[in-house]
Amino acid sequence: MFEAPSLLVPGTAVDRLVEDRLRVLGIAPAPLCSDAVFVRRAFLDTIGTLPSGEEARAFIDDPAPDKRRRLIDALLERPEYADYWAMRWGDLLRIKAEFPINLWPNGAQVYHRWIVQALRENRRADLVARELLTATGSNFRSGPANFYRAVQGRDPETLARAVALTFWGVRLEKWPRERREGVAAFFTGLRYKSTGEWKEEIVYLDPLSPIDAARPPVFPDGRPAFIAEGADPRAALADWMLDPRHPWFARSFANRAWAWFLGRGIVHEPDDFRADNPPSNPELLALLEREFVASGHDIKALFRLILNSRAYQRSFLPPPGIEAASAWAAHASYPPRRLEAEVLADALNQITGGADTYVSPIPEPFTHVPANVRAIALPDGSITGVFLEKFGRSPRDSGLESERDNTINAAQRLHLLNSAHVLRKLERGSAMRALLRPGGRGADAPLDRLYLAILSRRPSDAERRFHEEAAAARREVWEDLAWALINSAEFLHRH
Repeated sequence: MFEAPSLLVPGTAVDRLVEDRLRVLGIAPAPLCSDAVFVRRAFLDTIGTLPSGEEARAFIDDPAPDKRRRLIDALLERPEYADYWAMRWGDLLRIKAEFPINLWPNGAQVYHRWIVQALRENRRADLVARELLTATGSNFRSGPANFYRAVQGRDPETLARAVALTFWGVRLEKWPRERREGVAAFFTGLRYKSTGEWKEEIVYLDPLSPIDAARPPVFPDGRPAFIAEGADPRAALADWMLDPRHPWFARSFANRAWAWFLGRGIVHEPDDFRADNPPSNPELLALLEREFVASGHDIKALFRLILNSRAYQRSFLPPPGIEAASAWAAHASYPPRRLEAEVLADALNQITGGADTYVSPIPEPFTHVPANVRAIALPDGSITGVFLEKFGRSPRDSGLESERDNTINAAQRLHLLNSAHVLRKLERGSAMRALLRPGGRGADAPLDRLYLAILSRRPSDAERRFHEEAAAARREVWEDLAWALINSAEFLHRH
């Protein structure tokens, strides 16, 4: 049910490096996952959206040998792609109107729209990074200008820490003082000023701010930076960062992408690059970095490279003799992870036809959103709901990946089992009523409809026998089954 009967996916350069290392370690990789597992996994990992029952059925029944590749290509062009990845980048870029980031609602909105548009256009990641790094302008009119406002301090070292964490995956506070000061010197001329509009600020570079000869800018690799008079030191830092000879940015981005899709970075944590935290597979990280640079920093090309690999498409059932927490678990099998709070909320609403209302605790313009806005598309970390907070949505305070908590706890289990919130969705949702309508045979039978909509697969023979014997014709039985499936580990996790 969960594993493919044969090897369907040809090996790539990624797979050769992964499987060579596993062979040296004496680890046999897991077989490929089944089509039913893959369609659900690919939808959730690529667009943060559960496939509909019809989409799951069509993919499972498609006999074409290249259907996985075609599905990946199609998902990368879906409108949900930009919404989902703007959510993920919103965590790292700290898109949050209220305390402690205080972008204010107008700033959060324009920042989020800018990120969404860049993702829709598949704008080159190096150009996006340069625009953020050298940004100036109004926080209400220039999305990138909010990068330098989405911090908890405005001194040069705090700004340098935000840059290092976001673009290089480095925690600058762990560096010696002299190295920190060398990077911070690139930001000594950055200033902020208010305008006549309420809460608007201009981020600008002070042309009269000289370079401190006692603390000159020094690139992260230790090479001194020579800044021409009147030039923006941040532009010199961007040139250094995006030069293929100093691929700190490309390496960090490639490692983040691997962590996003495989659950664990080649360097773990993905935002903790340092000399005493080496990559588990240096050759694999170097390959991903080279391919990313060679593609022109094309994000979708990097995603395709990973998604089309056998490493990504393996079963979640680990091979014998390997611990789930091992650095090699994400190479030998796909590590299950609980759905993010927003993805889970949207999945429940998709299955039932329900909707949730999201607001900010501090009422300001743009803090109320229509009920039909999906959680993955919320533009501001301050706009939230009880379910999102309970299920570990990122507070977006620091830009660390670890701020998001996807672990299961007792309060979450009780909510899914006992809350009126979930019960109302099951009893009143229009989509749930359609799933539970009587009649239908084969793929259109209520049991198949429920399994395909909730778990993206058909029931096994054993499940079919058990449920059909218990079901009779009472609607309450089918509602109870839907509730049971929603509470299953299979539904709550990407696997």
